[in-house]
Amino acid sequence: MGHQTKMWFLVAILFAILYGVFTGVGTYLGAGGASSYIILAFLFLGVQYLIGPMMVSAVMRVKWVSEEEEPELHRMVGELAERAQIPKPKVGISQLGIPNAFAFGRSIRDGRVCVTQGIRGLLKKDELRAVLGHEISHLKHRDMIVITVLSAIPLILYWISWRLMWGGMLDRDRRDAGYAGLVGMAAFFLYLLTNLLVLYGSRIREYYADLGSVALGNPPQQLASALYRLVYGSAKYRGQEDLKRVEGVKAFFLNDPSRAQFEIRELSQIDRDMSGTIDANELMELRQKKIKISAAERMMELFTTHPNMLKRIGHLASLS
Repeated sequence: MGHQTKMWFLVAILFAILYGVFTGVGTYLGAGGASSYIILAFLFLGVQYLIGPMMVSAVMRVKWVSEEEEPELHRMVGELAERAQIPKPKVGISQLGIPNAFAFGRSIRDGRVCVTQGIRGLLKKDELRAVLGHEISHLKHRDMIVITVLSAIPLILYWISWRLMWGGMLDRDRRDAGYAGLVGMAAFFLYLLTNLLVLYGSRIREYYADLGSVALGNPPQQLASALYRLVYGSAKYRGQEDLKRVEGVKAFFLNDPSRAQFEIRELSQIDRDMSGTIDANELMELRQKKIKISAAERMMELFTTHPNMLKRIGHLASLS
């Protein structure tokens, strides 16, 4: 199943779950009562959609830059956007020291691509271009909009479960308390399940954007090497205040900086010549191997926003 198909299948599942919970609430409260909760839920989604970019920009401490200030960065973003056949996004530099990049926005026309201060000087030109291709692909695929909307569904389910079990909705009719409690418990279980599904969707979009960067003409080894350098840079980074600041929005990053210490040990086995990069030969050698991930790592991946880095670079090797 392709990455895009997986993402839309996931969207269908999550909204089917939400619909099922609303149906259960409607049976308990009556159609009129349920309608008010449906309206509130979609208002919640709308508010998140509208204010999301402003919140990301504030948390990431983004400074928007002109072509005169950053001509090379603008040139690369403009060329990649033209190849992707989307409007050129707004270009920004995050004042954070964590080496990374990210993209966000309400739509393709509202797209924004940013790099952090920490990434500057860390990557070679072709590696940076591959990273920007990844971020442009997020905009082209509209997956940042999809994941923003999907991430609200677990919050809605948590709110419904809390209201049914503890928020006073049971006082309406004690005879139906057992049914309402059952629906509330089901909503809480589905809250936990949908959290995992949203994380899965986040991992799918990273694979999809990696594929998109290669489709824009960036050799797989350039993105693989950039990921390796970013993991290494994040592992050395000691700015705990910055790391805490981005905890709630790190899904927007190219890689998860909080996982870097674990990932650098795995990736060192790929860099055979200890050059600090991953070249085409090393990537091709990885393609011939079967990647082995421990059971503990597979379990850990279920609770992360980004794929296991060894698997991710293995995916890039399959594209070489």
